[in-house]
Amino acid sequence: MASQNQKSGQTTRRNSVAKTRADAPAADAAGPAEALDRYHIAILHELQLDARLSNAELAARIGLSAAPAWRRVKWLEEQGYITGYRAEIDRRKVGLGVLAFVRLDADRNTGAATKQLEEAIRELPEVISCHYISGAGTFELQVLATDLDAFSRFSIDTLLHLPNVKDMHTSFSLGEVKAGAAMPLAHLQSAHSKSGR
Repeated sequence: MASQNQKSGQTTRRNSVAKTRADAPAADAAGPAEALDRYHIAILHELQLDARLSNAELAARIGLSAAPAWRRVKWLEEQGYITGYRAEIDRRKVGLGVLAFVRLDADRNTGAATKQLEEAIRELPEVISCHYISGAGTFELQVLATDLDAFSRFSIDTLLHLPNVKDMHTSFSLGEVKAGAAMPLAHLQSAHSKSGR
């Protein structure tokens, strides 16, 4: 992990981290490209590839000494660029063989009804991702289950009983081509190449 005292899966927040010239400028009204320099972008890239890097390893990879590298990681955490660290688990090895893509159509597209449905979805550990997509009150879910029978029970006993759900449409993954990939950061690097930072 990049922080000297950071444990796997955790980020520590310190409001008193010293801001020096080695740190990033304040994010205030600046957009993401303006708030980050090439070292911040390099840190984000490296930690996406391996969040278990020690601070010394990270510093060596991005071309900084350990102290400014650590301060930059803390700044990225405090400003919300880095929101956490976690282990990626092979779902099949833990017996979750079914990945379903579920579209839930809402009965009423009002603020209160939508919030109630959102809160109910957040409480379901089987739902690993949920997006409110364009359309008439539609949610797109990714749901994990051990097998088709387990998914069928979950959909009938739970999903269809969620508040404000009118209809449900399901597709199943037949194989993962790409999953858990790092976020692309080339647009940030391009912006800094043009600005000369």
